[in-house]
Amino acid sequence: MNIFKNISNPLTWFMALLLFAFVAGCSDGSTAPGTAADTTAPIVSSTLPTDAATGVAINTNIIATFSEAMDPVTITTSNFTLKQGATAVTGVVTYTNTTATFNPTVNLASSTFYTATITTVVKDLAGNALAVAKTWSFTTGTAADITAPIVSSTVPSDAATGVAIGGNIAVTFSEAMDPTTITTATLTLTQGATAVTGVVTYTGTTATFNPNVNLASSTLYTATVTTGVKDLAGNALAVAKTWSFTTGTTADTTAPTVSSTLPANIATGVAVNANITATFSEAMDPVTITTSSFTLKQGATVVAGAVSSPSTTTATFNPTNNLANNTLYTATITTVVKDLAGNALAVDKTWSFTTVAAATTGQLPVDLGLAGNYAILAKTGISTVPPSVVTGDIGVSPIDSTAITGFSLIMDGTGTFSTTSQVTGKVYAANYASPTPANLTTAVSNMEAAYTDAAGRVTPDFTELGAGEIGGLTLVPGLYKWGTGVSITTNVTLNGGATDVWIFQISGDITQASATQVILTGGALPKNIFWQVAGVVVLGTTAHMEGVILSQTGITLATGATVNGRLLAQTAVTLDGNTVTQPAP
Repeated sequence: MNIFKNISNPLTWFMALLLFAFVAGCSDGSTAPGTAADTTAPIVSSTLPTDAATGVAINTNIIATFSEAMDPVTITTSNFTLKQGATAVTGVVTYTNTTATFNPTVNLASSTFYTATITTVVKDLAGNALAVAKTWSFTTGTAADITAPIVSSTVPSDAATGVAIGGNIAVTFSEAMDPTTITTATLTLTQGATAVTGVVTYTGTTATFNPNVNLASSTLYTATVTTGVKDLAGNALAVAKTWSFTTGTTADTTAPTVSSTLPANIATGVAVNANITATFSEAMDPVTITTSSFTLKQGATVVAGAVSSPSTTTATFNPTNNLANNTLYTATITTVVKDLAGNALAVDKTWSFTTVAAATTGQLPVDLGLAGNYAILAKTGISTVPPSVVTGDIGVSPIDSTAITGFSLIMDGTGTFSTTSQVTGKVYAANYASPTPANLTTAVSNMEAAYTDAAGRVTPDFTELGAGEIGGLTLVPGLYKWGTGVSITTNVTLNGGATDVWIFQISGDITQASATQVILTGGALPKNIFWQVAGVVVLGTTAHMEGVILSQTGITLATGATVNGRLLAQTAVTLDGNTVTQPAP
């Protein structure tokens, strides 16, 4: 076939001839002259659910994110599979950007162990296959995820002014989202009624809109995330998110920097199950933060792991396996990493640390005694604006049952406890029939002893971390101490195993912002997390907390906040349409 027969312009014909000669010269699979061939095998850089995750929603999708763009033809139900034992789960596989999604045809079984596998048939765009198959497992919980996701933060923020004209727009969600639903149709930018053209990408929990050209100066723009965006369980945003900002007159040309690292440079005694975290001086483009641009090495040996961006200003490297004891490691973030305006780090950021000399048992869990029999235990009262949903027993002492308000209690015939539709369990008070008063006296005494135990632990692993602001961080197991209060303004992750323990000694208050989450990864369990708080604990609207709260003062949950753990207060607990679920023993 003559490919030039419809070309009449001589210059166009000549250029086409050159292109044809170039392509013909590369028909053997070679690359363009002067261009090195891509021979690097891709890897699966992260998965959702994570390996060994428990309590996974039965209606979730399974997600794998790759280290580079892949050949979508190779990503099918034959080489991305999900099994329950030897039985294959039927489903549909899709691929977008660098993410593959397995969507089961029907909900998974509850409390069941599943294994996902991606085979070496999967290849990148250069034809390089995975070096080894990727396999990970998880266990479902008992319920479906029916909670609508929310937009937890945006860059720029609403009503921001002086925004750089060359920047991107970033949206961080409250949970992992279905990447196939995040497109230029569901994440838009407009100037008045005029749509701005651009490219949308998604990684971790952050979506980015990159305008094709710089925005106009001194101009009002409006960004919108529609309800077409859904989480992994198919839950859409409850309402569209819209915010506006006004540009300045110049582009952002300032290179970002790494402002802090965890572990710090030349740190010693670092836990072998630690994650490596970098905090940047400004919001970053999460697409540029990968296992290629954020690496960890022991000598010349690359450490396998997954890279994530818990917030737009942080990046975390989670090693696949525990690090070796008494060993020097070096972390590097390269100049491939860029901010939202496309400015790269001026120089590579490199820092080193040494792991602890010998394996240690870490902190022992705090013994709750009989206080561990309660989801909520308080000395001066428990109130709710109904309906709240509490799974586990609740109790008050030495105050009597008149201090339990909003629950519409129904006294049991034995007189030892009461019930309510808002509590899956029993309600106890100091004025109920024996043996309830004695049991409550012991439980309250044990609660106070547990508080003293947690507050009295010595030799903290971390002191004054983040100056009390832990939002956006990934926290390894250990003892943390603050002489002030603690704020959680963005999601915070606790990463560790099922036997690892976290103890937080807080001399002031805990304030958790609305719609933020305490997230557990790596198999961490809420029963092993202890928040010892001298001041008050305030959880914002729809915030989510994990762990046992030992408060010397009060605990207040704003509307829709949820807790997977226990609320143990030496004064009162105040609820407002909340969900509190006691952890498994």
